[in-house]
Amino acid sequence: MIQVPAAMPTRLEDGFERIRRELRLPDGFPKPVLDEAAWVAQVPRLAGEDMTDVPFVTIDPPGSMDLDQAVHLERLRGGYRVWYAIADVGAFVRPGGVIDAEARTRGETVYFPAGKVPLHPKVLSESAASLLPGAERPAAVWRIDLDADGRTVGADVQRALVRSRERLDYAYVQAAVDTGTADGTLGLLAEIGRLRLELERERGGVTLPTPEQEVVTDDGGYRLEFRLPLPAEAWNAQISLLTGMAAASMMLDAEIGVLRVLPEPRQEDLAKVRRVARALDVPWPDGVAYGEVVHGLDPENPRQAAFLHESKVLLRGAGYVAFNGAPPKLAEHAAVAAPYTHVTAPLRRLVDRYATEVCLAVAAGEPVPSDVGAALEALPEIMAGTGRRASAVDRASVDLVEAFLLRDKVGQAFDAVVIDVDGQRGGGQVQLVDPAVIARCDGDLPLGEQVTVRLTRADPATREVRFTLA
Repeated sequence: MIQVPAAMPTRLEDGFERIRRELRLPDGFPKPVLDEAAWVAQVPRLAGEDMTDVPFVTIDPPGSMDLDQAVHLERLRGGYRVWYAIADVGAFVRPGGVIDAEARTRGETVYFPAGKVPLHPKVLSESAASLLPGAERPAAVWRIDLDADGRTVGADVQRALVRSRERLDYAYVQAAVDTGTADGTLGLLAEIGRLRLELERERGGVTLPTPEQEVVTDDGGYRLEFRLPLPAEAWNAQISLLTGMAAASMMLDAEIGVLRVLPEPRQEDLAKVRRVARALDVPWPDGVAYGEVVHGLDPENPRQAAFLHESKVLLRGAGYVAFNGAPPKLAEHAAVAAPYTHVTAPLRRLVDRYATEVCLAVAAGEPVPSDVGAALEALPEIMAGTGRRASAVDRASVDLVEAFLLRDKVGQAFDAVVIDVDGQRGGGQVQLVDPAVIARCDGDLPLGEQVTVRLTRADPATREVRFTLA
């Protein structure tokens, strides 16, 4: 999601509201949902061990209130122990209630640059169920033991009461590591994160170094920049991936659950991306997996940026599959290069709550609750529909911001890099050097080359930005 300052022009805010209406996103919650949320916030189902003595911390973007995860890391003799507390939404929301019914229509929290349409009422997602610092909260706590190389040697999950100590952000964590002041969990996050990234590389997994667009103030106005994710964001993401892999293994062993899956790329797509690599002088030796190729590529290098953009076709087609009995034929996520599921963001994704309930039952040696098992079959379709809606919001928001910030620059020339060529319709996509814009461009475009383009259209009303080769 494109990042914008807290205070934006009214016209832009109106544009986001129009996107909300066009895509029929809900505005607020029905009164019965709010009433039930206010009640259950006061009477959560508390069970499990008291783990309030474990010094968990949360690591999220600045200002976040819907805190799903808290982490504590320990060094063991010959390895590590990961404690990962996940907000126990199931302690508040019961399958079949009005909150659950509303969550099924929403599927996930939809983020706008200047707000969001939450999955749950704020009294839960930003208060009673959120792992806010200093507050005792019910959680599903994962304990995952790793060997000295970062490989999983054991995993378990249980309900517990936790209390996070601090709410940290990525910049703080990165600065602590870079200055050598990180100790305890923060120091181990960098250590374990690097080990897990290396294991991902060995498995053939893929993490694309994709920059994010960010609106920054500039001489009383605004401009767009690209921001590369900090290493701390990748380390933190590896803890989430680790937990999702452990949960998937638990489900497959129990022969019940819901997985996040991605098929292997089609041979014709692989062949196309290999041709692009050759055209752009990106080395791809025979027998080397795609994940190994993209590891270490620099998105600020024009040719490598073009390759990364073109190769995204190999990561399309992710979805969910539910099963109760024999595991599904497709049980792996090609980008993770292992079985994987979503369990670490239940405040923001519906499927995570149900997947967590399955794992809690399996880990306790108990049958999966019948209402949870009955709901699994419908989850893939629910999440597919809501995922398409969230993607549409993201694309429309980016288009709106780009059109708004470029509206007074029609006719001007810009330096750009060609990152995509449309072999059927002609033209393609270019990535401007400054401002940070990716948009449609007409003309005979040379893939991966630096070109000069001229802005021919920037219309906030239609959210259209278009260039032509100068």
